[in-house]
Amino acid sequence: MSEVHLVVGVSLIGLNLLAAAWGGVAWLRDHASIAFWYMLRAAQVSVFVQVMLGALLVVTGHEAADGLHYLYGVLPLPVSLLAEAARTGAAEREIGDLEFEALPADRQRTIALAIVRHEMGIMTVSCIVIFFLALRAAGTSSAF
Repeated sequence: MSEVHLVVGVSLIGLNLLAAAWGGVAWLRDHASIAFWYMLRAAQVSVFVQVMLGALLVVTGHEAADGLHYLYGVLPLPVSLLAEAARTGAAEREIGDLEFEALPADRQRTIALAIVRHEMGIMTVSCIVIFFLALRAAGTSSAF
């Protein structure tokens, strides 16, 4: 079970780094990337699976060598959830009091792309934070 936790942890680090890099480049180029969202969701799944595996290890009597491992191991989950919560408000912040449906199609498209870019920025930052938290968790584990 510890080996699976290690493999998923390494995958989590790689997936979040990949999503952060892809999202960052797409954000800088002002490009709405569909691939980013798939990478992001894979990274989020890896976070959830890793936390559940870690909890299962704790329940079955395994202990980390350093107590900070638990903190760094669990923090990616609330970071991911908080980023999703912040992302949901991006549309409201971009649209404000505008009557979106009444706007011309080109203006609607411009606003929609601004919303997606804002959401990508939020989620890219969350991937960067999770990447560094996961690196720290790996550094406090007994596997290295």
